[in-house]
Amino acid sequence: MPAPPTALRGRAAVLAVAAGAAVSAASAGSALNATGTHSAEAGDIALLANGEPAPATTSPAAPGTSAPATPSAPEPVVVPASVGDADTESIHSAMLYAGTEINAQREIAEEQARRPKISLPAFGAFTSPYAMRWGTMHTGIDIANVNGTPILAATDGVVIDAGPAQGFGNWIRIMSDDGTMTVYGHMESLDVQEGQRVYAGQKIAGMGNLGFSTGTHLHFEVLINGGKDHIDPVVWLAQHGLDLATGSLAGSPDHAHGSLGS
Repeated sequence: MPAPPTALRGRAAVLAVAAGAAVSAASAGSALNATGTHSAEAGDIALLANGEPAPATTSPAAPGTSAPATPSAPEPVVVPASVGDADTESIHSAMLYAGTEINAQREIAEEQARRPKISLPAFGAFTSPYAMRWGTMHTGIDIANVNGTPILAATDGVVIDAGPAQGFGNWIRIMSDDGTMTVYGHMESLDVQEGQRVYAGQKIAGMGNLGFSTGTHLHFEVLINGGKDHIDPVVWLAQHGLDLATGSLAGSPDHAHGSLGS
């Protein structure tokens, strides 16, 4: 049978010492009571044959009947230094782990608080609005720039499409947690894949000139109500604190992010 752990041996030692102290105290009490009874019996007055009290005599104490010294208090129980060491180490380890977890969660929360909630999808020249064009509705906006210009996720969300699409060459569709869907078209390169979780401001593609396109640009759409209804991306961006000036995107990357408040 394997030897018991150090912590259990320590606890057993404590119990054994405590039990011994209790037995010693009980034995001392019993001896004290027996001595008191013997003294009372020895103190009875002896009479002579004539009825007179006998002279006091000093008798040698019977062996083993001498009054013991007043019992002292039990010795304090001394806990071996090794008792509890394993438990103490476990507690310290648990506290250290808990502190590390709390710090990690705080850092994640702070990072999420710093991240943009809404981002401009790209920088460049605003070349086409959300409006009727050539007899059909242009359901997005166009932002032109050089080939490979970074295209950014406008919202947090999940990529539901990433790859070839009719008319777009390549497209990416992202569904946000609130049911807003954003669409990106004509990209030269793709940095994400279907099912991937992305965050506002994250680079998802490089601008291109694929599909039905007259030059390198990003075609960007916004649909609400679970991706059912198109709305004007310029208005939607403005509602979230982002200024898309006519003819160009205002500001710099440092001013490309807004909040969820509309």
